[in-house]
Amino acid sequence: MENNHVTDRTRINRVDEWKSRLAIFVSGLLVFELISGLSIWLLPFSIPNQILVIMHTVVGVLFLVPFLIYQGRHWLIYRDRLWSHFMVTGYVAFAAVALNAVSGLILAVQAVFGTAISYTWDTVHIITSLVVLAFLAPHVALLYGRDRKGRSEEGQQVLAAEKHWTKGVLAWSVSCFVALAALTWLYQPVVWDNEFPEGYTIEEGKTPFSPSLANTTTGGAYDDRSLTDSKSCGSSRCHEEIYDEWAVSAHRWSSMDPAFQVIQEVMAKQNGPDSTRYCGGCHDPASLFAGTKNVLTEDLSSVRGYDEGVSCLVCHSIRETDLKGNANYLIAQPERYLFEVSEGATAKFVSDFLIRSYPQKHLDVFSKRLFKTPEYCAACHKQFIDEEVNEVGWVQLQNQFDNWRKSKWNPEGEPDKVVECRECHMPLQDSNDPAAGDDLDNNRNSEDGKHRDHRFIAANTLIPQLLELPGWEEHRDLTEAWLQGKRNIPEIEDKWSAGPAVSIEIQSKDVVRPGEKLDISVVISNNKVGHDFPTGPLDIIQSWIHLEVQDDSGTTLLASGAVDEDHFIEPGAFMFKAEPVDRYGNLIDRHNLWEMVGVRYRRALFPGFSDVARYSVICPSTAERDPAPDEEKTERVIKSDFTVDAPPAGGTLRVRASLDYRKIDQYLMNFAFGEDTELTAPVVTMSVDEKTIRIEEG
Repeated sequence: MENNHVTDRTRINRVDEWKSRLAIFVSGLLVFELISGLSIWLLPFSIPNQILVIMHTVVGVLFLVPFLIYQGRHWLIYRDRLWSHFMVTGYVAFAAVALNAVSGLILAVQAVFGTAISYTWDTVHIITSLVVLAFLAPHVALLYGRDRKGRSEEGQQVLAAEKHWTKGVLAWSVSCFVALAALTWLYQPVVWDNEFPEGYTIEEGKTPFSPSLANTTTGGAYDDRSLTDSKSCGSSRCHEEIYDEWAVSAHRWSSMDPAFQVIQEVMAKQNGPDSTRYCGGCHDPASLFAGTKNVLTEDLSSVRGYDEGVSCLVCHSIRETDLKGNANYLIAQPERYLFEVSEGATAKFVSDFLIRSYPQKHLDVFSKRLFKTPEYCAACHKQFIDEEVNEVGWVQLQNQFDNWRKSKWNPEGEPDKVVECRECHMPLQDSNDPAAGDDLDNNRNSEDGKHRDHRFIAANTLIPQLLELPGWEEHRDLTEAWLQGKRNIPEIEDKWSAGPAVSIEIQSKDVVRPGEKLDISVVISNNKVGHDFPTGPLDIIQSWIHLEVQDDSGTTLLASGAVDEDHFIEPGAFMFKAEPVDRYGNLIDRHNLWEMVGVRYRRALFPGFSDVARYSVICPSTAERDPAPDEEKTERVIKSDFTVDAPPAGGTLRVRASLDYRKIDQYLMNFAFGEDTELTAPVVTMSVDEKTIRIEEG
């Protein structure tokens, strides 16, 4: 297919060249590959375009060997021709096709055997496709134009052969697109059951999911299958690291949490099953949007919702949030890839291949700047009770977002000093995950080789330990290290001091005499927590000071905050918690928040603030003593058996204090699981301080 100037000894039969079946076959496949590639690149995500990805790959692989054979033969025939514009366009087109084929093969191998395609090779593949079009089309057009000018019998034969070639190319390329249409017609997409179950009640003037503020983009139900199947995210050689982290997180077990299920059932019986939608937006969204929380069943959860809690797809399908709280988000039903929810190894192979080879839709849907913001977290980490639930009126519950927004960790006009939710709770991890690197996150880029930890490290060691989840010991150790300040977070280490999240310091005199009253203060400082401490539902969370004073003989002179054999904290301990009450003044002690109207006691530590626990003890003396003015004159105080032998001169008193924390108090544990289970929430010691006080002779 070159000019008539021949320098070799053999005259080229151009008619046979144009009529070559190999030339027609290769050219037809090449035309299909170019058009389909441009369609995949330029057209929106759709079923035909996904099938086109598969066909483009298969045809491309089939194209390689015939192309090499044809191109080698073509070069051997025309290599001795003089250089011309025909030769230049031909050689450039050949080089572009060759590089395009190599890049396409690499991408196919990466999509089949790897975790993600290379964006460098993807860019090469696109650019070389454009170069092929830019040079191959002129190459053929110039030949056509030249041959149309010919008047000889041979020229007419060549022109007829070119027309034959054109028809053959069109036949092959059109056949491929006919196959595409047939496969599209034959494909049976998943049909979502986006209907509320029979009998589902919707209050007039309310959203279908009220009293939760969550809503769908359609205002209707979503099939629970469309928001679940997180396991597939971790079984495709893609997000295995992230999935393993999420699998032991509180988000993962937010619905399956046994305590949540018990409380939900009680709420349904006492306040009506519809009211459990209030909890569903944050704890059990897949069940909420499927309409399960309507008729009282054993668990009020769909099978899939119960099994996944806050799934990968739920979090990454949220499109808008508001700052009201109570799950005030708008969620879309994600458009899924072919066979993504189908069963079987072949279906999963095809689905995984499509996601890896055609990732843009996946990225557009599931990676958004919104997910990196504190406002996103606020949708659930801000809670209130309203008249719709308690039949009385509005009561603020947990509110981590506003605590943070008004704290020292969000100084106005000083972005370099801001510490946001994910920086603490999702610290960066070295990663081989395809999600490593992120241009949408602060101070990061696509090449940083890290992902955010999806354990959502906070203070919850209960669920992993209670359910004995795989890796729960590691989760506990990481959580405790994080709380105790032993886990370094390089991203923000220059913004805060070393040490525990909440520190304590014992303050007292350094010297005391026998019989003298010793005042001890334990200063608790919230130096590093970005919101109130403790946070969350303070009616069930407990944090307290455990203090002991001992002399040199090991005799305990003062103890406060010990946990007894039944797992209760002894009365009188310095305690951070809240005591909500119902309309009759009764204590809310079973997390029965639907009855809450106010709080009679609340003690928490806000960011940057300190609090003080105060204690007094009498240094031992062999002499009986009168009670101090602020002590009640009881028989116990003035009896001689209260006295302890004075320590020898130069003796000491040793003071030890710890800040302890547990996720659920024992009252609720006993209510949820029975008093005979002996289950208790693990106690985490967050901070410890010790001091030795010297005793002088009086």
